Amino acid sequence: TSVHWHGFFQHTTNYVDGPSFITQCPIVPDNYFNYNFQALNQAGTFWYHS
Repeated sequence: TSVHWHGFFQHTTNYVDGPSFITQCPIVPDNYFNYNFQALNQAGTFWYHS
């Protein structure tokens, strides 16, 4: 599992964009991953899913 974000421009943080096996390794059961990125000066519709 991972969390995939829509609408954010992830400048220099594409490794937390979420698609498993594409930009990020999946989060294995009983483990966690802290998503940390900034969305400065961005306006629009944003959503996420796993």
